[in-house]
Amino acid sequence: MASTPNNIYIPPVKLAAVKDTTPPRFFLALGDSYTIGQSVLAADRFPVQTAKYLNEQGINFNAPQIIAQTGWTTANLLSSLAYAAPLQSTYDIVTLLIGVNNQYQHRTQKEYADEFLILLNKAIKYAGNNKKRVVVLSIPDYSVTPFATGSDKATITMEIDAFNAINKKIAKQAGVNYVDITGFTRMAATNPLLIATDGLHPSGIEYTVWAKELVPVIKAAIK
Repeated sequence: MASTPNNIYIPPVKLAAVKDTTPPRFFLALGDSYTIGQSVLAADRFPVQTAKYLNEQGINFNAPQIIAQTGWTTANLLSSLAYAAPLQSTYDIVTLLIGVNNQYQHRTQKEYADEFLILLNKAIKYAGNNKKRVVVLSIPDYSVTPFATGSDKATITMEIDAFNAINKKIAKQAGVNYVDITGFTRMAATNPLLIATDGLHPSGIEYTVWAKELVPVIKAAIK
């Protein structure tokens, strides 16, 4: 899961106009390769698909602002936010998905817990301190992908579960939304269409599943 030269700020994808007279809402997505959609088209990224589905239902969202990069750990994301401040002072929705590279790089669970808590507090602040407008997504399980061939898949799964137990506990204690997409990613074990051409990351089809899980959560949050 080596880092690739991606921009920290990902230019937004233009979304179709919606018949909504309310001011457009703002969407911030924080994370790593799963958030920028490594190896899929920009339109297939899960934040972009989520905003598209919301717009199709008449809920006016601007194209998501994405701050993420392949290979990032919690420390990398924290460092980036220190000098790449979001463009809006407040966002209507903030998603946070981070941690797979902590596991992959054998970072400690304590370090992950400490840094994830800081990141979540930042996400809450970006959401105008409105906790219900923050959504944490669980870490996907890449043990089912061709990338993991020859690796100890049982250990990967066990460690991913451990890291997810940490982010779920912190999210629940903070009172934010939590969407568990890990089970969906494990379906790739029997469905190769859910894996991108790089043999590691989710495909646009998999990201569609995530987006459709997020839509009702976001609709409830912005009421």
